[in-house]
Amino acid sequence: MANQNANTYAVELNDLSVFYGTHQAVGGINMKIQRNKITAYIGPSGCGKSTVLRSINRMNDLVAGARVEGEVRYHGNNLYGQGIDPVEVRRRIGMVFQKPNPFPKSIFDNVAYGPRLLGIKDKTMLSEIVETSLRAAVLWDEVKDDLKKSGLALSGGQQQRLCIARALATQPDLILMDEPCSALDPISTLRIEELMQELVSTYTIILVTHNMQQAARVSHMTGFFLANETRTGHLIEYGATTEMFTKPKDKRTEDYISGRFG
Repeated sequence: MANQNANTYAVELNDLSVFYGTHQAVGGINMKIQRNKITAYIGPSGCGKSTVLRSINRMNDLVAGARVEGEVRYHGNNLYGQGIDPVEVRRRIGMVFQKPNPFPKSIFDNVAYGPRLLGIKDKTMLSEIVETSLRAAVLWDEVKDDLKKSGLALSGGQQQRLCIARALATQPDLILMDEPCSALDPISTLRIEELMQELVSTYTIILVTHNMQQAARVSHMTGFFLANETRTGHLIEYGATTEMFTKPKDKRTEDYISGRFG
């Protein structure tokens, strides 16, 4: 049965709780993330969306005093089990951050960075990986004649697509996106949304967004998070996006989506 679930779902969160020191940031999260779908996490600031996202690829390990309870199951393995290498987890589960963060290196070296860390030295192989990743991120035609140019010299939208190409270069099957469009103009945002819809045939995407319209436009599934009076985030409702936005089961979801709070 575990193997069957592993084939159906990209990730399963089982009673996941995250603590920062003595403060419980999120509690009791249960979620099954479907493969080759875009799942959006929505909710007001401070409700634990990004905390849950970062627990999936063990980014919270890098925060002093952070502690995780429960399970994050990926390919049937608990990522918080004994003997699991968090660096390998982050290689298999790519991440794109809120603000584009290219390295102060050439476009080529930004994309080749991960493969080189994995020990790939062959120039022909690296060139193929860079081209394939930039094509997948719909950036190749814009930069192919100037791969030695600094990644920092690109526009904001191009920088974010470069960061997506960098995430794809290590061949993950799951991509986490933490508000990837919040620093971008509307045209760049549209490009990233179109890109997500192209990538989802190959990858599973989990997207944190404050933008209700974005969640409605691009995601197949949506999880709504809300913090209680002790500032602990909880998953209020999780289901198909079309149903969540038209017939939410919980009054709090309806109030948030309709703009009554948050």
